[in-house]
Amino acid sequence: MKKNVFALILAASMALTAAACSSSSSSGGEGQEKTTITFADVGWDSIKLNNALAGLVAEEVFGYTWQETPGSTPILHEALLSGEIDVHMEEWTDNIAAYAADLEAGKFTELGVNFDDNFQGLYIPRYVADAYPELKTVRDLADYPELFPDPEDSSKGIIYGGITGWEITEIMAKKVEAYGLDAYYNYFKSGSNAVLDVAISSAWDEQAPIVAYYWEPTWLLGKYDMVLLEDDPYDPEGFQEGLGACPAVTVTVAVSNDFAASDPEYCQFLSNFHMTSAIISEALAYMQDTGEDDYTEVARWLLTEAHPELIDQWLPEDQAEALRSAL
Repeated sequence: MKKNVFALILAASMALTAAACSSSSSSGGEGQEKTTITFADVGWDSIKLNNALAGLVAEEVFGYTWQETPGSTPILHEALLSGEIDVHMEEWTDNIAAYAADLEAGKFTELGVNFDDNFQGLYIPRYVADAYPELKTVRDLADYPELFPDPEDSSKGIIYGGITGWEITEIMAKKVEAYGLDAYYNYFKSGSNAVLDVAISSAWDEQAPIVAYYWEPTWLLGKYDMVLLEDDPYDPEGFQEGLGACPAVTVTVAVSNDFAASDPEYCQFLSNFHMTSAIISEALAYMQDTGEDDYTEVARWLLTEAHPELIDQWLPEDQAEALRSAL
């Protein structure tokens, strides 16, 4: 009987030890470093690339493993507050109603700005901008409807708008009316992202004029040299009615408070992490052109061939050398 009791106690003790070790190595806790980092994945290409870049550094320099948790913008912001995810590489601050209040309340830790040059609006190809240097602003389009003829209506030009169902598509339609451009142009709402991409790609292949709504960062603006037409200054009150330029959104890198406390060295790297829409677009264009669908491989290409200078911007000398050696 004593043997059986002892065996049970020993088994229970071993189970508790194993559980404690498992918890220590994977989940961490306040002041206790983790070994697996969980990143937010809201689904779009740029965050997958940013996760791969930060994950690659986590593996090669800091010895972590990493994983992604998919979800919507509001759900993953809440997951950051609760500590269910550790790192969010793209908190689109203007798109999260509670962001400022949660930050002020200390519910999570903001480490820095990832990028804030995510412009959107009406673009023309560089070859059109060079050929018509007086065409610089959205309002200037009133003088050039014959340059952008509507194939379905010879009496007007055509402006290719955003995707059907998007709020910005309706805002751009109001802009065309507010600026009086509807007297000269038909505003075409693109039925899908693919329709808009084909319109721009086809025009570029033929070196034909086109004016179209688009946004950054995207593979298309990484592949084609498009020029954003200038607009009136951003007007927060009139924007919904189409008045003024589209504002860029500050996209931050944020971590849970527990992760900030337990992993300060890696968080120092994240605070140095900074990208631009142009570099992100370049990487996404590389994926489009090569057919590479592994974001980690694209991250390797970006850091070894396209923009190795990023390594020294993000890491101190010894860590930078470690990453270069690993790559």
